[in-house]
Parts: sequence; C-alpha cells; structure tokens
Amino acid sequence: MNIETTCVQGGYQPGNGEPRQIPIYQSTTWRYATSQDMGKLFDLEAEGYFYTRLQNPTNDLVAARIAELEGGTAAMLTSSGQAASFFSIFNLCSAGDHFVSSSAIYGGTYNLFHHTMGRMGIECTFVSPHATEEELAAAFRPNTKCLFGETIANPALTVLDIERFAKVAHEHGVPLIVDNTFPTPVNCRPIEWGADIVIHSTTKYMDGHASGVGGAIVDSGKFDWMAHADKFPGLCTPDESYHGIVYAERFGKEGAFITKATAQLMRDFGSIQSPQNAYYVNLGLESLALRVRQHSANAQAVAEHLAAHPKVAWVRYCGLPGDENYELAQKYLPNGSCGVISFGVEGGRAAAETFMAALKLASIETHVADSRTCVLHPANATHRQMNDEELVAAGIGPDLIRLSCGIEAAEDIIADLDQALATV
Repeated sequence: MNIETTCVQGGYQPGNGEPRQIPIYQSTTWRYATSQDMGKLFDLEAEGYFYTRLQNPTNDLVAARIAELEGGTAAMLTSSGQAASFFSIFNLCSAGDHFVSSSAIYGGTYNLFHHTMGRMGIECTFVSPHATEEELAAAFRPNTKCLFGETIANPALTVLDIERFAKVAHEHGVPLIVDNTFPTPVNCRPIEWGADIVIHSTTKYMDGHASGVGGAIVDSGKFDWMAHADKFPGLCTPDESYHGIVYAERFGKEGAFITKATAQLMRDFGSIQSPQNAYYVNLGLESLALRVRQHSANAQAVAEHLAAHPKVAWVRYCGLPGDENYELAQKYLPNGSCGVISFGVEGGRAAAETFMAALKLASIETHVADSRTCVLHPANATHRQMNDEELVAAGIGPDLIRLSCGIEAAEDIIADLDQALATV
C-alpha cells in the first residue's frame, strides 16, 4: 500500500461486526480460566495479555501500524520518546559497554547518553554527523554495541548520511539506530537506507496535536544477532529471568529485539504508553501524510522568506539550495523534510528574545512538530544543560531560534514573523 493508505489502514483490519476504530483497552489486567493458561504467557510460550505494564492490545495495534509505516517487522510503544531512546540502547548495552552517537542530537538525548547512562557504566563517544567513514570507524572499540543518529537533528537540522553510518556500523558488526521523529516515515524510511532500529517520539508529528506524550521503537528484522552472538549476550545467550530463553533463537531476527525489550525492559522499568495516549497517536497517524506535507510546504515557504529578510542573520533548512545539508536532503528527503527551521536574528541572543516575545500566532513552547506553529530558544531551554563547547558540537549557537511551522496558512505564519521582526 502507499504510505497514505497505510496511515489509515495499516496494522488493524476489523473482522465482521468488530469496531471500525481501534478500541481502547483501558484495563490493567486480563482474566484467565486456569493458572496454566497464564503460566504459558509468563513463559513466552503463548500469545496474549495479562498486565498492561508489559503489553496492551491497543498499544500493539498502534505499534503494528507504525511498524508497517517504517517497513519493520515488530514495534513497541513507550511512555515517551526519551524512553524509546533509552530502551533502544539499553536493550543492547550493559555496564562496561560502549556505543557511538552523532553529536547533533536532541539535548535531552545527549544528557541521557552522556550523563545518565555514563553513571550506569555505559560510555558514549560522540562524533560529527558529517564524519567520514574513517572518522566513524576510529570511534569504535571492541565493546561498542551500536551506532546512533537522528535523520534530521533536533534542533541543528543536520541530515544524517544514513547509508554511510549503516555501512560503518555493519562493518563493525553492530546495528544502526536512527531517530526518525522529524521526517516521519512519510518523508524518509531509514530502514530502506540500512538502518536496523528506528525510534520515534510519537509526541511530535505522529500525534501532531499536543494531546499525548509517547514513543515508539521499530525493528527492521534484518540484523543477524546470532552472527554476532559474542557482542549481544542479552539476545543470544539464555535469559535466566525467563527460564533460559534465548531470544534470537526463539524469535529470530524479526522479533528478538522487541520481545527482549518488552519481556525485560518494559517488565522492569514499566515505561508503558497509556492506551488512551496510544489511541490519540492512532488518530494522528490517520492524517499524518496530509499534515507532514503541509508542514514541509509551509517550512519551505517560510525558510525562503526568512533567508531574504534583512533582519535575519542566517537560516538553516535543508530544503534551501546552498544549505550544507541540501545534497543529503535531496538524496534522503526528496519529497520534503519537516516543518522545523532554525535561524538567527541580527543582534544575537537579546534580539532573539525580543523577537520571540513579539510573536502573536506562534507561541513559545517546549514542543515541536505540532499542528500549531511554535517557537523555542534551545540554549535557554532544551539544551540549557550543555556548556558552550557542547552546544557548538551539537550545532547550536546562543542565537539559534527553533521555529516549528504548523499547518496554518503559510502567509499567516510569515505575517506573524514579519511583525515580530519589525520590533527588533
């Protein structure tokens, strides 16, 4: 099916007399006739549900739609995009392990990787998103378990060379994990370019209406865990907490990663997405293709306008000819990138704050990728925990403004920006 059809029909086909819309299973538990029936579920010998902290039918149906959209074989929902980032790494890494990440990533993800996971004994080396194959390879160690990047970095807006990153990851026998939140599968499907695991903050475009926080992890089903069994004992050796099950043997390439993430991590951390929020995500998915194209078209028009404005110092948007990411965008994102633009106002940080205070249609929010236009000053907010050196490595200057174009009329967004710029 085309992506527009999958957005509406994917993952769920009701039978005769069943609900047309995905039902909300707002229940914590399920009843069984015998202890033996439930025991088979706990031993992963039968399919079914017993406690929503691990799995829920609503969540699984929505996850199946997201998996279909990304071209994966299995998926799971999490309580947030941050939980998806953590689970995707922690499912492969233990204390004493190492992984490599692009330095151009969301500030919260950087903090998770550098500080929090560092305290857990898992070390991360950050590399430039534009690193050569040789530079990427130099960051690897014998205990490196994966490579991570964002298709379009938030908010630096650098475009990841997915094929290059995938090539180096696979040469070292590890998977490439890609955060595809900004382009969504409507504008890019990283698995088709070599990514092995794809994650999302469903809070953003997939929901699209600021109604529910959530995340998702999709497995491509292509990475051969058993071919690199020495690197991934968690997947390729017996799990004593599940009676010695070996996930890669029992569930194969197509299901091992997500089954382990559910059976181990969701069981122990409990970062489940609520069924109600999953329902909201599904409503958002139905209009995703329409909205993403409007977001992208609006951002392109706004970026072109800002680039010609005398009070704008610079504009970063990969759809602009001359942008350092333009060629990569033409390769990976030929039909549009996303609705997010980064730019700076003449006069630096103080001018940026004056400009933002004067906006009327666009609102200052710790949010992005929403149906309504919103704006943020990352150095004062999402990346506030970084020092100047770390900000530079992430591609964020003190004057950077992140503008998320909604699905309003482009002319109205531009008019609001113009009147605010007039106050600077």
